[in-house]
Amino acid sequence: MKKPRIISFGEVLWDLFPDGGRFGGAPANFACHAALQGAEVTICTAVGDDSYGDDAIRILSDYDIDVSLVQTVATAPTGTASVNLDDEGKPSFLFQDNSAWDKLQWMDDIATKILSADAICFGTLGQRSEMARQTTQRALEVAGRAKIPRVVDINLRPPFFDAKIIRESIQLASILKMSDEEVETVCAVFEIDLLQGLEAALRCLMELGQLKMIVVTRGSEGALLLTTDEISVQAGIPTEVIDTVGAGDAFTAAFLIRELQGSARSQNLLESCIFAAEVCSHAGAVPKKFQ
Repeated sequence: MKKPRIISFGEVLWDLFPDGGRFGGAPANFACHAALQGAEVTICTAVGDDSYGDDAIRILSDYDIDVSLVQTVATAPTGTASVNLDDEGKPSFLFQDNSAWDKLQWMDDIATKILSADAICFGTLGQRSEMARQTTQRALEVAGRAKIPRVVDINLRPPFFDAKIIRESIQLASILKMSDEEVETVCAVFEIDLLQGLEAALRCLMELGQLKMIVVTRGSEGALLLTTDEISVQAGIPTEVIDTVGAGDAFTAAFLIRELQGSARSQNLLESCIFAAEVCSHAGAVPKKFQ
């Protein structure tokens, strides 16, 4: 079976846990898990000219991820985020300002890579700066014109999002993935009343965003998938939770690869939930063996 070719856009950073730093950032986590699942992955991001940046490039390369679109910025450090975990292993983040990934610039090589890809995945946090947002949206416009699937994985990290970013990101995407905790905020942006019920609200969102698919992860309760002609629901997979960092990124990677390979969607949901549950059973977003 042909390996899917996927481009991941957005932040690469180091999560600073109480016991030390771990490689992370949702697009980087996604890229690593997609590579582990057998995809050919390119990441488009920026790092600083520092040890964290050097280590990030080394780790990405160790996962066999194409780093030709990783830019090195001399005027800003590689991003970091302080992480605190609650009693259920759910993280909260405090992100460093003025990080290298905020300075991602357009290059013609980005368009060339996109036009040979099977899908592109991006988020909202990676667009917190005007420069990175313009670069990301330009890439999505290239992908849209070529009818390449575009997955937006909503990652709402206060205060780095607003209605405009959410609306534009969804309208530039063809597939929306979000957590159940993000549904209310996203629906409010499009003035969708959740009192009509979740499925009806998501169908309104699909129409307003001109989406082909919406996937909602529900933590320990599993996941839901909606298309124009079907709805699939998957119960949660029991697991011993160490922390949930990167579980959503792992789910997105597993789901997108199986979607590109034509898997039945109910089976896809099941296998993606299993993969995400496995990530919750160890510390950190990706396996430690490469770090």
